[in-house]
Amino acid sequence: MKAMKTFLLMLCCLAASHGWTCTEGPRLYSNVAQIDAGQGMVVVRDRYYYAYFLSGSYWSRLGTVRLNHVTVGAAGIWGTDTSNKVDAGGDGQVVGITPSNVTYCLRSSYASAYKGTGSVSWSSLSRKMKYVSCSPSNVCWGVDTSSQVYVIQRVIPTTCGTSSWIRVSGISMKMVEISTDGTVFGLATNGRVYQRRGIYSSRPQGTSWLSVPMCMPINHLSYDLGRLWVATTSGLLMVCTH
Repeated sequence: MKAMKTFLLMLCCLAASHGWTCTEGPRLYSNVAQIDAGQGMVVVRDRYYYAYFLSGSYWSRLGTVRLNHVTVGAAGIWGTDTSNKVDAGGDGQVVGITPSNVTYCLRSSYASAYKGTGSVSWSSLSRKMKYVSCSPSNVCWGVDTSSQVYVIQRVIPTTCGTSSWIRVSGISMKMVEISTDGTVFGLATNGRVYQRRGIYSSRPQGTSWLSVPMCMPINHLSYDLGRLWVATTSGLLMVCTH
């Protein structure tokens, strides 16, 4: 019955994706709750708060520490064991959010030398967010506590100095992810997936959101190397290509 259900779900997604072909990703039987992809690597967190790394078509657990959020990028693999979140997708620097939604940046020199667990010296990015994501081109996207989307054109890795945040009007988002190549996807508060179009160096906020139809509500997403990784609210992992 479970295999039949999965098969029917895949048929539904193939029919509804309008140019996107979705297949079931490598199965994690403890269900995928959060996912991040960057520079050819993929990490997930399951419903029991354990983190895994994708090696070929198999998942390898990353130790025994339970994590709320795990991310991978130029700064390596980072995770948090509290309610705040981090993103390692920048050019060596790491950005994170405290439980009170204050956004901080860790300079690349500190991030590259850091291993294990402990305290580090963070610099404030002067805006409250509930989600943040950065690319190696030093562009960061974020979603504030009112589900409004913002983009910052430049975060300097060595100093965490920034330009101004630009508001992106339109759809209320739960999260926004920018990939290694600068492609941006958003997950709306209603569980629908969108891709940001019209992004240029002179217009980092882009021009419009394009719907990427999915036949199931999505809980989390990430994009890297032409693959859109989506985790459904039921814990199913799908890989979609255009």
